[in-house]
Amino acid sequence: MHNNPKNVYFIENGRKEKNTIKELKSLGEKYHIHEIVDLKTSEICVAEWVRLKCRYGCNKYGTSWCCPPETPAPEKTRAFLNEYQKALLLYGRVANDSFYRDNQKKRRIQMTAWKGTVALERHLFLSGYYKAFALVSECCALCKSCTYPDACRFPSEKRPSVESCAIDVFQTLRNIGRDYNLAHNPEEKYNYYSIILLK
Repeated sequence: MHNNPKNVYFIENGRKEKNTIKELKSLGEKYHIHEIVDLKTSEICVAEWVRLKCRYGCNKYGTSWCCPPETPAPEKTRAFLNEYQKALLLYGRVANDSFYRDNQKKRRIQMTAWKGTVALERHLFLSGYYKAFALVSECCALCKSCTYPDACRFPSEKRPSVESCAIDVFQTLRNIGRDYNLAHNPEEKYNYYSIILLK
């Protein structure tokens, strides 16, 4: 067993863990995070094809500090996941008829999801989970136009997205017995997913 002087072990039946989960759910609701699921890092699927989708098909590639090639390549993602055993999968559900547009409405929705994930990461850190690290949903929208390659305006909130780390969200959901639905038109609600690496 690893040396853990604070005895911080997640999703066991202690009062501290139950209180932390309750606090996270309450905080998450403010950011439209509707569900928080315990996840083993061995259930997180890393796949090369996800990185290809970033490089060929996304106009954010090479234009943001939080997107490839600045984010960890698949082999690096596998390496840092090996330093964790537990994680949390965060679910949000939104309707965003501006999903395929680059406008202020889309940015507001993206920023809410982003700031919510980072806020939960900070709450976990202050609760004793010192290794807590967030992989956020979608691409960064904190600035209307990224300063890349110049210095980031919000370095304390800068995090890689789940997809930018080559994580296959669909297979990860299958690995934990969860279904997913694809939105087929912009008016439909869709799920977004973030991950917080825990311990």
